[in-house]
Amino acid sequence: MAKTPAKPDSAPAKQPGERRRKGRPAGSGGGAIRESVLAAALALLRTLPPNRVSVAAVARAAGVDPALVRYYFGSREALLLEVAQLLAESDPPEYASEHPVAALEEFIHRTFRFSRSAKYMQRLMVEELSGARSADVRNQVRAWNRRPIEFYENLKHDAEGEELADFNPLFLHLAIVGISDFFMSGQALIKLLVPPGSDMAALEHDYERFVVRLLLDGLRER
Repeated sequence: MAKTPAKPDSAPAKQPGERRRKGRPAGSGGGAIRESVLAAALALLRTLPPNRVSVAAVARAAGVDPALVRYYFGSREALLLEVAQLLAESDPPEYASEHPVAALEEFIHRTFRFSRSAKYMQRLMVEELSGARSADVRNQVRAWNRRPIEFYENLKHDAEGEELADFNPLFLHLAIVGISDFFMSGQALIKLLVPPGSDMAALEHDYERFVVRLLLDGLRER
């Protein structure tokens, strides 16, 4: 009796040296994996300097293969930028044009909240993303950092010299970012300058109030 011919395999066996075709890595699970990678990167950026938040470190924290990180985000720079934007968008600014001074005060507090949310975030902007190899990432960083400057430009226009003295929106942005960031990123030095056992949370609160008063008093029209 003739033997029944064997059915061909559904897919040809991979030949030695043959490259895997591009596409979603095996074992990927869609949006849930992407969200877990974002959450892992965010958690790492809250505690580690940016240069220690590598693709491999994020993948380990998320429990996924590093290939999945590259698949969903394309590059480490794009991943870190998206994490930074998520942090900023979690506390969007609200501008009430009829109360420019109150709007400025709230925006200063918002900048402090952002600095507290990830103490190395400004270092990420300066040391990593501003000089990214990707022109697209650099353009996104530029556009994102233009938003607070535009906020101050609108505030200056609406105050019309009646409530606030004339000021440079870029300088105000740089001053507020620098002042709010240093208390977070420079805590090792600050602890050397205060009495041992000082309540750093209370000190931080007092510092924020001091900065708000300093800036508002300096910018009020006289």
